[in-house]
Amino acid sequence: MVEFGLLQNFGFDVLFKGSNMLRLLQGLWVALRISLISVALSIGLGLIVGAVMTLKNPVIKAVTRVYLEIVRILPQMVMLFLVFFGTTRIFGWNLSAELSAVIVFTFWGTAEMADLVRGSLISIPRHQYESGAALGMTLPQIYRYIVIPQTVRRLIPLSINLITRMIKTTSLVMMIGVVEVLKVGQQIIEANRKASPNAAFGVFATVFALYFIACWPISLLAKQLEKRWKDA
Repeated sequence: MVEFGLLQNFGFDVLFKGSNMLRLLQGLWVALRISLISVALSIGLGLIVGAVMTLKNPVIKAVTRVYLEIVRILPQMVMLFLVFFGTTRIFGWNLSAELSAVIVFTFWGTAEMADLVRGSLISIPRHQYESGAALGMTLPQIYRYIVIPQTVRRLIPLSINLITRMIKTTSLVMMIGVVEVLKVGQQIIEANRKASPNAAFGVFATVFALYFIACWPISLLAKQLEKRWKDA
């Protein structure tokens, strides 16, 4: 009884009512699914855009600069509203909330990834290109054996960090109706407002723990890879 009383005082009792805990886990999976799909698309597109950004063409430089500035200045929530509410009215298409979230996070993640790729590519010293050419390597061989391996070493820890940032940012998708973990948490709190007035603390503490469990191993992996390759 004492243990149940403590659970009730801190609002954790609602987690054991019906399928509330299962619903939170399902909501977490929705957030993870959106972020993982978006990250996979962002990495692929970011590699291409990042390589293009290193070209000397002034038009390409101007376009990619505008793209980066839009992503840096415009909040993700505004982009979600523009895509989900704005474009559906203007163009008349029927985008689901989850697809809209994937589009927005891919648009954002591609810019982030492209900037990382650009920075990694231009950080390779010029003399390494010249050394490869002096050894008789062709340009594709220089990229394959010298540039790409070093770029990948720099990119992997940074791209893993991008995954954790995207997982955390998916909490915004509740604003366009996606039933992810935070939205489920709010529904549970509303449904138990009278029976468990302290439910907000227990539910949000559990949501915090779920995000931590999802992101912490990814952060550790990024730090481990960064340390291993730094010492190599």
